[in-house]
Amino acid sequence: MKEVESQNPDLVSSTVYGHTFENRDITLLKLGLVNPDGKEKKAIWMDCGIHAREWIAPAFCQWFVKEILLLYKTNEKLTRLLQNLDFYVTPVINVDGYMFTWTNQSTRLWRKSRSTPPLGCSCYGVDLNRNFNANWGTVGVTSDCCGNTYCGQSPVSEPEAKAVTQFVGDRANQILCFLTIHSSGQLILLPYGHPNVSAPNYDELVSVGKAAAAEMKKVHGMDYTVGTSPQILYANSGSSRDWARLIGIPLSYTFELRDKGEFGHQLPEIQIQPACQEAYVGAMSIINYIHDKTFNNATVPNAAVTGVTAVTGVALTIWSTIMAASLTTGVLA
Repeated sequence: MKEVESQNPDLVSSTVYGHTFENRDITLLKLGLVNPDGKEKKAIWMDCGIHAREWIAPAFCQWFVKEILLLYKTNEKLTRLLQNLDFYVTPVINVDGYMFTWTNQSTRLWRKSRSTPPLGCSCYGVDLNRNFNANWGTVGVTSDCCGNTYCGQSPVSEPEAKAVTQFVGDRANQILCFLTIHSSGQLILLPYGHPNVSAPNYDELVSVGKAAAAEMKKVHGMDYTVGTSPQILYANSGSSRDWARLIGIPLSYTFELRDKGEFGHQLPEIQIQPACQEAYVGAMSIINYIHDKTFNNATVPNAAVTGVTAVTGVALTIWSTIMAASLTTGVLA
């Protein structure tokens, strides 16, 4: 991250905004240009890797940054976006869990964080996407600390959830869109996970989500289903997506990237690039919509700034050492 920052000082800065249970840094990249008119900027939030085993998610956050770096100097619309919006991108929230999945094949599908067990239990970790203060502990969770959806002993009990809550909460009036990237299932999920709660702008969320799915299908023909979690997946509570909408962020989505069950969280190497390409287009469709609504008074979704590129021989410095190793050795297969 420091190399990307040093090579792009006018666009990129990095911030450590929290620490994991095992005291690893939780770092974000901020992408943004100076507004030429001195106007107040708004922001977009994107995070990846809250569930450790979902390796395609951190790969996408890094791909997203790489695409911005490649395109912004020659794409006028993207330049305007960056003058009006700051992008906060966290490549990996659950750093402890993610590193644990690289231990050996037996740990590859670890989902939770790596916090120590509560009294009377022998199992490590909390499902960080059940630990936010959004109908916490009500549906789609377990109080069994050995379960994959264990929600913790209290809302925001985990340092990773606390870090996001504080950083985003302090900027709730600035952030227009909250995107959290997961896998798998090819879904675009909108608030809320509780079946008895509906977002006040539900119709807008559905419309914008379906426009993003339509753009994504144009890239490689993949279908993404749009809806609330109870409608198209399962009921849940305590998600970061729901919490973001509850504190007033207008657009909040979970992207569940490829695939639909054949490989699940162990997506083959050959699918990494196309999965990132279609996700980029979907994310930019949503970002373009909220930008144009805020700054241009637009009322319907607009075409995304796509600019999908292929990986070339040019070194992608944003790609982490670990992810680069996976691409060259086929570890993800």
